[in-house]
Amino acid sequence: LVGTYLALLGVALMSRAPWIDHVVGSDRLARWHRWIGIGSVLLLSLHVVLTTTAWAMASGVNPVAEFVALNGTWDVLLATVGMGLLLLVAVSSMRFVRRRLEYETWYGLHLYAYLGIALAFLHEVTMGSDLIADPIALATWVGLYLVAFGLLLGYRVVAPVLLTLRHRPRVAAVVRESADTVSIHLHGQRFERIDARAGQFFRLRFLRDGGWWRPHPFSLSAEPDGRTLRFTVKDLGDDSHRLQSIPRGTAVVLEGPYGAFTADRLTRRRAVLIAGGVGITPIRAIFESLTARGTRGTLVYRASDASDVLFGRELEAIAAAGGHDLHIIVGHRRDAAGSMDPLSAAGIAGLVPDIADADVFICGGPSFMDQARRSVRALGVPANRIHDERFGD
Repeated sequence: LVGTYLALLGVALMSRAPWIDHVVGSDRLARWHRWIGIGSVLLLSLHVVLTTTAWAMASGVNPVAEFVALNGTWDVLLATVGMGLLLLVAVSSMRFVRRRLEYETWYGLHLYAYLGIALAFLHEVTMGSDLIADPIALATWVGLYLVAFGLLLGYRVVAPVLLTLRHRPRVAAVVRESADTVSIHLHGQRFERIDARAGQFFRLRFLRDGGWWRPHPFSLSAEPDGRTLRFTVKDLGDDSHRLQSIPRGTAVVLEGPYGAFTADRLTRRRAVLIAGGVGITPIRAIFESLTARGTRGTLVYRASDASDVLFGRELEAIAAAGGHDLHIIVGHRRDAAGSMDPLSAAGIAGLVPDIADADVFICGGPSFMDQARRSVRALGVPANRIHDERFGD
């Protein structure tokens, strides 16, 4: 029961309902979903092992024979298939496995989790001793399934279809930003009615080359202007490679906006933004939005080398127009040996002496994020004023 409660909670949290996502934040929801998933699979696996062993002891046979006998009924067999699908998803989600899978493969496998949870439902109501004799408990249990999967269907299927039909987004332009990065501009109908904020992201399905079933999360790389939406995509070798030359006019299914990584989180009139690599994408949009809010900003942007710096001229223009500070640091962290690491507490303090009085936004890869967050905390910024979004986790 507890394992299935957790599974249904995981479904509800990842339904992308805006009233959950915009409050909690997609990054935090993903972490919760991960731990809830681990707990659910462990508990349901114990259920299978312990229940089979108990029935085997009562029948006087070995557990393997009892497992085969139990699966002679259709409802238990469906549940066993569902459990197998959950285990498949759990294994594919382990970090060392996931890093070896293309995003499309991992995403396709992950969808089987919902089928696995659904397949387990029938044996719960036909054999569950806590439910069979208690109509109220049974009705509550059915209601939990309806709510969880209703949220999933409503916000991950119906809402994106309606949004796409209403605004009919298409690729307006593809602009080369670096050797392996492009910005994709979308236009459509009544874009001014899309309530998107700088720093949020959408899931995009490009209706070309079978891309309709594979949504990809891309952050807005410019503050929405009511006419176009701009997304910047780095070539990581999966669908992102094909998007480097996506034709103009390609239709797009739009899903979102998602995320709470926006300037709405500001509690001070001072902001420090720290970006690493492609993490500059949402940070650039937030940096742009600070001027209209009357917030003074400092952007610290780290890139591996000069050719990897994105939006250099745009960032300089934003800083000049808003009176903000801009620090672009080029070079690998390993090259800082023997000198001050710009991401260390001393390095950040040298660039932003008043950081303890600011809200801090951080975006980059996992190791970048961990180091930057440790340094910022060491400089006296409380956890409730550190806002982060991970890339590549």
